[in-house]
Amino acid sequence: MKHPVDAHVGKRIRHRRWTVGMTQQQLADKVGIKFQQIQKYETGMNRVSASRLWDIADALGAQIAFFFEGLAEEQAAPATARNDLMADKEALDLVRSYYAIPEAQRRRLFDLARVLSEAA
Repeated sequence: MKHPVDAHVGKRIRHRRWTVGMTQQQLADKVGIKFQQIQKYETGMNRVSASRLWDIADALGAQIAFFFEGLAEEQAAPATARNDLMADKEALDLVRSYYAIPEAQRRRLFDLARVLSEAA
């Protein structure tokens, strides 16, 4: 049976991998393991050792703490009450596209979105 912390860390690995636009195979190659192991980590079926998490964080350009963010809130909230925006592939695609825009244009888009949301 998978531990909730292992499932959370795995989910955060998957989200970060999607956000940076990396496949499981690409991540596995960077870390030096098989992609099936990445699958097992992402589902929480296998625990990620500290040294492996270090390697994964480095490959994904993330801090170690990133993989534990939201853990306390997730455990406190019932599963049906959680609204995990980053589990939505459309939201992830939007974030990936947003960060592909040059910074000056991205800032203008952000300001426009903020104005529109305040007007709604």
